[in-house]
Amino acid sequence: MRRIAFINEKGGTGKTTLAVNTAAWLARECGMRVLLVDMDTQGHAGKSLGVDVRTLPRNVFHLLTGENVRLEEVVQPSAIEGLSVLPSYKEMADFPVAVAADGRRARRLADRLAPAEAAGYQALVFDAPPSMGLTTRNVLVASTEVVIPVALTYLSLDGCAEMVETVRQVGQEEGCPELRVTKVVPTLYRKTALADAILERLKTYFPDSLAATPLGFNVKIDEAQSHGQTIWEYSPRSKGAEMLDAIAREVYEAAASSQGKGRPPRVA
Repeated sequence: MRRIAFINEKGGTGKTTLAVNTAAWLARECGMRVLLVDMDTQGHAGKSLGVDVRTLPRNVFHLLTGENVRLEEVVQPSAIEGLSVLPSYKEMADFPVAVAADGRRARRLADRLAPAEAAGYQALVFDAPPSMGLTTRNVLVASTEVVIPVALTYLSLDGCAEMVETVRQVGQEEGCPELRVTKVVPTLYRKTALADAILERLKTYFPDSLAATPLGFNVKIDEAQSHGQTIWEYSPRSKGAEMLDAIAREVYEAAASSQGKGRPPRVA
């Protein structure tokens, strides 16, 4: 079973957009049964699929903290055949405190998702919160593949370096030898000299794992999210769909043997 996490400690990098649309692509194009796991307090992954996360009686927080809550009781269907979502909302802010006394608190998510494969899921796609803490650590432990969206701004290079090092440390400390960065995806791309310069530096630092297609600004992607739809439902022939299709295909084809070859960038 594929376990793909979209992670960046900085918000506003397109992380949720990539997670949601890649999950939908895996279901639509590959015929996989996919579970999108939202771990962010904003609940944007669920909202992007048309789920009203504010009114749900249970979400991922209740699964993680309630021993008698079963996975199938929390999972919500989507309009995409084969794609379901494990929604999140504001309760997740209390997660670190709720499990503070648990010796396996960093493995809470992995433990509670253990029945997913037996339930028929072929891929888990995680949308992590934009910060490094216990929740993101849980996402890393539950994953084997990490995709890092990197906004093409100067300071993002430093943040990407820190994220790569975090993945390495968590894999070592938590006994997760398979955990690797499989793709670094440039996002928020505009045709400017600075953006192109940063893109060239990323190509140097991540020659094997940098996505060939940067995710540029596209109004159709924003419109799709405002309607609670993926780009494939809202505007499948748009430039946004073309970019997301190319990126999702690269994520899908990322081979385990090529994971993690890039070295953390240094900002001079």
